[in-house]
Amino acid sequence: MMIPVLPLLAIFSVSSPIAHARASSLKSMAVCSGHRVSIPLPSDAWLPLNHRRGPCSPLPSSATVSMPSTADVLRRDRLRADSIRQGLNGTAGAKRGDATVPTTLGSSLDTLEYVVTVGLGTPAVTQTMLMDTGSDVSWVQCRPCPAATCHPQKDKLFDPARSATYSAFRCGSAACKGLGRHLYGNGCSRRGRCQYAVRYGDGSNTTGTYGADKLTLNPARAVDRFRFGCSHAAQLFTDMADGLVGLGGGSPSLVSQAGTKAFSYCLPPTPSYSGFLTLGAPRAASSRFAVTPMYRRSDAGTFYLVLLRGIAVAGRRLRVPPSAFRAGAVMDSGTVVTRLPPEAYRALRAAFRKEMRMYPRRAVPPSSLLDTCFNLTGDVKVPSVSLVFERGATVKLDASGIILRGCLAFASAGDDGAPGIIGNVQQRTLEVLYDVGGGAVGFRRGAC
Repeated sequence: MMIPVLPLLAIFSVSSPIAHARASSLKSMAVCSGHRVSIPLPSDAWLPLNHRRGPCSPLPSSATVSMPSTADVLRRDRLRADSIRQGLNGTAGAKRGDATVPTTLGSSLDTLEYVVTVGLGTPAVTQTMLMDTGSDVSWVQCRPCPAATCHPQKDKLFDPARSATYSAFRCGSAACKGLGRHLYGNGCSRRGRCQYAVRYGDGSNTTGTYGADKLTLNPARAVDRFRFGCSHAAQLFTDMADGLVGLGGGSPSLVSQAGTKAFSYCLPPTPSYSGFLTLGAPRAASSRFAVTPMYRRSDAGTFYLVLLRGIAVAGRRLRVPPSAFRAGAVMDSGTVVTRLPPEAYRALRAAFRKEMRMYPRRAVPPSSLLDTCFNLTGDVKVPSVSLVFERGATVKLDASGIILRGCLAFASAGDDGAPGIIGNVQQRTLEVLYDVGGGAVGFRRGAC
């Protein structure tokens, strides 16, 4: 089966020639420093985005809860990546040229790290929500929500009875049928209301009533009749967030409901800085983006896929054949560490170790996801790493997108047939543009 590809952006941009690495501090600060760079005049659907546990986070837990250990971060990340692979077991991929794209994917809630703040209902009630490109169904915890079935959160529980614009969908309505596999049971309550359920790969789940209300993104932009789940029971491996906003490609997602053909975000280099989320075309000129085709599947429409073609370290292209990347790669805001085909990862690891030979290596357990770690102090000269995508789009990663807690922030995808994943560490400081209408993904360096 051929993958239908939407028309591509009219302008394809390739970054300037790859530069050698520069000295870069890997230190982080304990206070919020706001935006690292000046933000262009925002669009009417621009929202600040922050790490949920950093000093810029609106969640109160950020001031009292320490960052999870490296082992815990990697354990959670493995769960999300494993859930993706488990969704592919026994399922053939579809092909376009030499690209094999998976038909089904899973996700995991516990690795989500970035939050945005919105208003829900009339009058608007503040809700701090996790952002996830791997989900379509958005939800918040709602009254009634017994303490035994709901988790503590930052803001007051949303009470649909107090909103003048809330309405629950009836069983059998088009919106209810549109939930597909996310219908709970027969999709109907005793009161004739549509029931949803979302289960994540790490065991988290949420169930409740599917309804609609006004979603206020900022004072200049709102989405009327926004469809979302009112969660009345949840088992979640997360802390203090009020819910989740889905940015996937399916019809229930915020992206589809807002009627936009594009969205973008920028993940900051450390939790001590702020990034942003934008719905609609970015303000920056299209010529400033390195652009590559986006791949979609009708039976796995949540996910956005791209094709890697090569990797460069310290300005030198690794000897990895393009065929090694034939399974494609998922662009994912929830996976932390980028997964590469085994052949590509081995080549990257060898080249990176050679360039970092002046720094003492640090022993890691044999079972560790990351196997190339160093004892690093002060300012460290990190060799540049660039990802080369289809159509020659070359993206030089920020130093914060190469090293994670002293380790090379890449891992093997496990086998040559598994799709890769472009994780959120590698996306740091990049404005990542999802041009859904144009069928392309763009990258702009130094955006936050």
